[in-house]
This record gives sequence, C-alpha cells and structure tokens, in this order.
Amino acid sequence: MGRARTRKIGQLAMAAGLLLGIVGAGLPQSAMAQAAASALAADTPSTTTRGNRFLAPQGWKLSVRGGATLLEAPEGGSFVMLMDVTNAADSDAAVAAAWAAYKGSAPWPLRLASPVAAKDGWTERRSLVYQTSPNEERGVSALVQRANGVWTVVLEDIANAVGEKRGAQLSQIFGKLLPKGYERETFAGKKAQPLTPERMAMLSQFVQQAMAETQVPGVAFGLVQDGKLVFAGGLGVRALGQPEKVDADTRFQIASNTKAMTTLMLAKLVDQQKMGWNTPAAQLLPSFKLGSPETTRQVLVKHLICACTGMPRQDLEWLLEFRDLTPEGAMKLLGTMQPTSGFGELFQYSNPMAAAAGYIGGHVAYPALPIGQAYDQAMQALVFDPLGMRRTTLDYAAAQVGNTAMPHAPNEDGSMVAAERRMNLSIVPMRPAGAGWSTVNDVLKYVSMELAEGKLPDGKTYVSREPLLARRAPQVTVSTDLTYGMGLEVNTVYGTPVVHHGGDMIGYHSDMMWLPEHGVGAVVLTNGDLGWMIRSQFRRKLLEVLFDGKPEADAAVAAQAKAYYGDLAVERKLLTVPADPAVAAKLAKRYVNAAVGAVEVSRIGNRLHFDFGEFDSDMATRRNPDGTITLSTLVPGFSGMEFVVGQQGDKRTLTLRDAQHEYVLLEQ
Repeated sequence: MGRARTRKIGQLAMAAGLLLGIVGAGLPQSAMAQAAASALAADTPSTTTRGNRFLAPQGWKLSVRGGATLLEAPEGGSFVMLMDVTNAADSDAAVAAAWAAYKGSAPWPLRLASPVAAKDGWTERRSLVYQTSPNEERGVSALVQRANGVWTVVLEDIANAVGEKRGAQLSQIFGKLLPKGYERETFAGKKAQPLTPERMAMLSQFVQQAMAETQVPGVAFGLVQDGKLVFAGGLGVRALGQPEKVDADTRFQIASNTKAMTTLMLAKLVDQQKMGWNTPAAQLLPSFKLGSPETTRQVLVKHLICACTGMPRQDLEWLLEFRDLTPEGAMKLLGTMQPTSGFGELFQYSNPMAAAAGYIGGHVAYPALPIGQAYDQAMQALVFDPLGMRRTTLDYAAAQVGNTAMPHAPNEDGSMVAAERRMNLSIVPMRPAGAGWSTVNDVLKYVSMELAEGKLPDGKTYVSREPLLARRAPQVTVSTDLTYGMGLEVNTVYGTPVVHHGGDMIGYHSDMMWLPEHGVGAVVLTNGDLGWMIRSQFRRKLLEVLFDGKPEADAAVAAQAKAYYGDLAVERKLLTVPADPAVAAKLAKRYVNAAVGAVEVSRIGNRLHFDFGEFDSDMATRRNPDGTITLSTLVPGFSGMEFVVGQQGDKRTLTLRDAQHEYVLLEQ
C-alpha cells in the first residue's frame, strides 16, 4: 500500500533524517508578531542568514529574526526554523542556541539523538526527536549539520495534519537545503558503465551488509542492461528458522508496485480506444463518487492514481474493517471521504483512489462482471499474460503455495520475528492499490518492457509508446526534483531520470526502477520491515555503481538502521509490558466506532489483549508527558498503534488517530 503506517511514520521519518516532525505550542507572542509576513506566491529559492540555500514553499510565510529564518505553514501555528550558528562548540550547543532563539529552551524531553550520514556537503549531521504526547497532535524534531565552519540547525514544530498534508512541501525545503557554494553531484550527461561482475559484486556486497544492519532475513534482486539480463537471484532465507533460500523465483508481496501495473492495464485500454486519460471517471462508472461532488466532477481517469486530487491518506478505516469489505464496499468508502487540499495543489497519497482506478478500468474491460472479478481478469489478460509474468498473482491464497517469502518485523525488544500476516489481507478489497504478488524474474519482464517503451523481447509492440509514457508525465510534485505521474515517480535529483515506484505492506518492502536514458533497470524485493531502507538506498547505490558516484548509500543504511533500532529501544523503556494492571482494570470490555469497528478487551493471564476482529494483539501501556495513558499494540508488524484512554460523559473511550483523522471508540 506504500508510504508507511501508524507509529512507523514517525520512526521512518526520523531514521531517514527527513524530519517530518510532529509537536509544540507555537512561538511566543513576541516571536509571532515578528513572524508576520505575506504568503509566498510561488516556490521561492531562498537562503539562510549565512547563505545556505533552501526552497521556501508556495503559500508559506517567510521571515527573518536575527540569525533565524522562520517558515510558517499556511494553516498557521506550524513552523520550520533554520538557524546558522557560528560560535557553538559542538552540535549540542548549536541546537541549544536554536532553541533559545525559538522558544527560550526545548519544552519537551529529548527522545533520541542519532547520527545521520554525511551528504550533500554537510558533515557531523545529527537528528534529534523529542518526546511528545498523542493529544498534542503535533511533533517536534531537529536536524543539525555542519558546513563551511558553521552549524545549521533546522527545528520543526508541525501539527500532525499539516505535516502529512504538506509533507511534499516539507520535503522540498530539505531537498534544496545545501551549503553555501555547494553544487550537488549530478550524473546528467554521463554514460552508464557496464554492469561488470566487479560492479555487480559492489551491489551484492551492499545488499549483504544492509541485510546484516537491518536484520532483514531475505532479499531478492535483479538487473537488466541494454535489453539483457545481468543478474537475478537472492540472498538470505524465505523465513527465519527455515533452510529454504530466496531466489529470483521467490514470491513476495509487491504492494504498491501493483499501482504501476494497474495503470499499465489502463494504458492498454487507452491504446484500444476504450477510454482516454481525459475521460471523466464518473462517465465510465456512474457509481463513482467522492465526498465532495465538485471533486468528483473534476476527476478524470489520469487523476484516479495521481495522488493529486486532495484526498488524504485515510487507511485505518479499511485496515481495521476489511474482513467483510468487498470491492464495491471499498468504492463506497470513497463517498465518505473529503479532500483536505485543493485539486492539483498538494501530493496526498490515497490507496482508495488507486483502488478506484483499477476497478474502473476493470469495469471498462469487462462491464458484465462484478468490479473485483473484472479487475482481476483485466490484469491477467492485459498485463500478466502478455508479459509472461507466470508467477505473478492477485490471489492471496495462491501466493502462499510453494516458493514464497514470509513477512518479518521487529518485536518490542528489537528482535526480528515472524510478522502479523493477517493484516496483509487488508489490501485484498483494495487490490488495485497493492495486492500483487510477484518475483524478481517476473517484475524484470515488466521493467524490460518499460525500458523498451512498450515492445516485447521479440520486437512486437505490446502497448503504444504514447499511452505508456503518459503515465510518467508529472501530475503533482512530491519533493525537490521528484514528481508523481500515474502510479509512477520520476526522480531527477542526481540529474539523470530514474522512474520507479516502491511498495510497502507488513513485512514486505520492494522497489522497481529504471533509467530510461541508459537502458538499465532493477528490482529489489525484501521480506523484513526494515526492507524500506534497503530498497530506497539501493536506488542511490545503483547510481554510484553506474556512474562512479560518491559513496553514500552504505553509510545511509547503517545510520538509518541504527536510528530505527535506537528509537525502538527508547520506546521499549517507556512501555510497561505486560500492561499496567491498574490501567487494564479500568477498561471497558468492548469499545465501538462506526468507522473503525469494535475492540474486544480481555485479560489473558497477566496480559492485556485487544481483539479487533481482523487481528488481535497484546497491549502495552505508556504514560505520556501530559499525564495521559496510551495503550499500544505489540504485534510485530503492526506495533505502535496507539489508543489514548479517556472519558466522554459517562462513557469510557479509546481515541485512535491518524495524521488527519480522529476516531473515538465508545464503551459498549
């Protein structure tokens, strides 16, 4: 389904040094007055007081206060502050100086400080994350880094809803944050080197080392160059404690990589003139509707899977209530969802919208069939069969037979164990968004077709070039030099375009990528919950190997893994496991919310246990800085889903949140 889950969102952002923060009470009144400024009419290249470059996003307010440069989000009350510190003895002193300028001192306890790998001319980099309370619905973090003898500190004090809604704009700020006088490495105009055995050994060594640092049990990967297979194979095992090895025919859940294959099916229908990219979605399927009639009218086929309609990520409602959900029910969910940004304004990733794209395409191809069956048949007939993807399937049960990798995730103590597999069934009713299972050999066939711009190995045209390439055209900005089309991203950060998409489900993280200017493609499939680190840095490592680039990927994975497990260790110290019996004794036996369903509460021995119907988990307790109590899931792969204990009138409550929605479960 892609793009992280529950508590993992904060962990992954911190570990990656992306700092998509979450906290704080806002600036003091005097600072608020000085922060007053007009909203920027467009993305604006800017500099800090010492000349370090960054991009100030459209709609944000920019002001300078002494040595600090302040950005305020359009919603107000969410801030990014960039401050150059020239006389600090070390990074801690630089951060303290930044806090002094912002709020006098840091109002929240430090949760974790982690080193971040050197990059883009910055050295001595550290990420700091602060401990907040869920009811604050905010987050705070800091990044401190050094260049040209000056420390530059970035503080983020961002409301959760703003952080998710404007995540692309936050990424733009950091994507262009470069030291004064520094020019980012570029591979534009360079020729890719042949993937010789020596260069392939560099990639294999990277994967092996990354597996050791992340504890991911198995990785399958493969590469093609100039129309030829260079390598396809695997490292590690399909399941911990079992001898079976991963190979190029091992099935993994490819999750949101399914989206690109779904839009390939749509491209085939466009090629057959059964619809156009600019056909209104509701014209093809009259029952299609969103929570906003105005948005519904605007949605064309090309918008269904562009993450550009303003529909927010709203996954908890189907993640927790998928047992009886049908494709038709999934489509009806869209009618309850409201956009939170303007059409085409911001990148907001929506799995239900992507599901609608596939179901509408299936309906066009097979109008007499139910939409789920029609989609399955369209994918088989128009994508999997023509490309020879014989081990690729949308059938969850069939995928479990034979040479299949099992999912893994860390438990609360940081040990990699078998993950909660049942939750991966949640994508079945939303299957165009991420229910595909495939192998390295099969996905390489798809990638090879993309590189050949629609031609098969025998030279025959599978799909016309125009509808195929239309999927790569930018529909919305994701970050600096990164755009999203139709189920595909195009990354030009290092000068040469890399087309790719990633996929994330519990215990499975994958990526497929290709360099259209150089005839190189790659696939990475993993069966561990830190596999996102391997697959994201594999893209960088591939560029380093092809163009003799600066070695950055190895250090980045090492730093990310250390930060992740460090944060997990901090969280473990904050948790009470088993749950505090005094807290457990005060809970009701059952809680209900119309959108996310029911929770049955029980005690199994000394353990507090929640049964959600679709899955169940032992629970931990944590006392938050504001005195509230959080109940947190412990099941590997879906740990860290937090419920805040509360009261509403004479009813006991549990409050569950994602970044932009709140669900209050009442005792029943």
